[in-house]
Amino acid sequence: MSGPRSGAPAEAGAQIRFDDNTLLPLLFGDHDRHLVRIESALGVVLRSRGNEVAISGPPSSVAATEAVLRTLYDKLKRGLPMGGGEVEGAIRMATGPGAGGTAGTGGAGAALAEPESQLVLRTRKRPVSPRSPRQADYVRAMLANDLVFGLGPAGTGKTYLAVAMAVSLYLAGRVERIILSRPAVEAGERLGFLPGDLKDKVDPYLRPLYDALYDMLPADLVARRLEAAEIEIAPLAFMRGRTLSQAFIILDEAQNTTPLQMKMFLTRLGEGSRMVVTGDLTQVDLPAGARSGLRHAVTTLEGLGGVSFVRFGTADVMRHSLVTRILEAYDSGEATATGDDRDRDPTPRFGVVDRSS
Repeated sequence: MSGPRSGAPAEAGAQIRFDDNTLLPLLFGDHDRHLVRIESALGVVLRSRGNEVAISGPPSSVAATEAVLRTLYDKLKRGLPMGGGEVEGAIRMATGPGAGGTAGTGGAGAALAEPESQLVLRTRKRPVSPRSPRQADYVRAMLANDLVFGLGPAGTGKTYLAVAMAVSLYLAGRVERIILSRPAVEAGERLGFLPGDLKDKVDPYLRPLYDALYDMLPADLVARRLEAAEIEIAPLAFMRGRTLSQAFIILDEAQNTTPLQMKMFLTRLGEGSRMVVTGDLTQVDLPAGARSGLRHAVTTLEGLGGVSFVRFGTADVMRHSLVTRILEAYDSGEATATGDDRDRDPTPRFGVVDRSS
C-alpha cells in the first residue's frame, strides 16, 4: 500500500477500482514512481489499497488524475508499453491546451480516451500514440487531409509521428510506397568533398529519417523494402520531374527549401497520395537574403481547402526537460531583440488550422 506523498489539503475526492491486480505494479511503477510523478504534476494525493486508488485534491486536478490513471491502465490492458514517457504523455494530454473540463463530460477524459483508443499508430516494432494534445491534433490532421504542414521546434515529434503514420498506413495497405526526403542544404561544393559515391554523400543529411524508420521496422525489412523501392529515402533534388502516386510522402527540414523547391515538391503529389511537410521556421540555414520556401508556402497556401497546418510550441517538446527551457530562453531573448522580418513566421505559433472544408 502506498501512502500520501503530498501535504496539500483535499478539496475533492475520487476512488478508482481496477479489475486486474497483475497490471498494477506496471501502472504504479517501481517504488510507486509513476504515482509520485502524477502527484507532483497534478497537485493531488494518491493512496492505494489492494486494487483501489483514492485521489484527493482540487476538483479539476482530481478529474485530470482520474483520466490519466484510466488511460494508462487501458494502455496496459491492451498490451501497450508503459514507462516514464507514457506517464508524461498522459499528463500532457490531461493538462495541455484543449484538455479542459472534467472527466466524463467531454473534457480531460475525452481528450485522453480518443487518442489512446483511435489514434494509436501500429508499426512492426511498437505502437506509437500522441503524447500531447497538439500531437493528437497532428495525427488527426494527417488522417483527414492530403497535405499537412507540421511546424515548430525540434523534439516535438513532427517527423517521428509523420514516419509512424507513413509506416502504419503502408502496413495496412492504404499506401503502396513511403517516400522520405530532405533538402541537402550544403549540396554544392561541400558535398563533393565527402568520400564515396552519391549515396554516401547524401546519406548523412538523411540519417534522421533512417533512424525513425529503423525505430519502427526491423532492419532486414527496411533493407528489403528499400531494395524493392517501396521505401525511398532521397534528397529533395531527386524529386524533380516525378509524379508520386499511391504514396505517403514526407519532406523534413522544409525550412531549408527555396520557394521554387517547395513549389516543385508540392506539385509532385499524385493520385492516392498523402504528403506531410515538417520544419522549424526559427532554424533556417539558407544563405543570408534567401527566402524560406516553407515560410512562403505557409503564407501562400493559407485558406486553401484540403491543407492543414499544425503548429507546435516549446510545451510540446518531448526531449529532456532542459530542452524545453533552452527553447524558452531563446524565444525570450529573440522577443526582446530587433528581428529581420524574413525570419518571422507569419502565422500563429500554436494550434492547428484546418483548411479541409
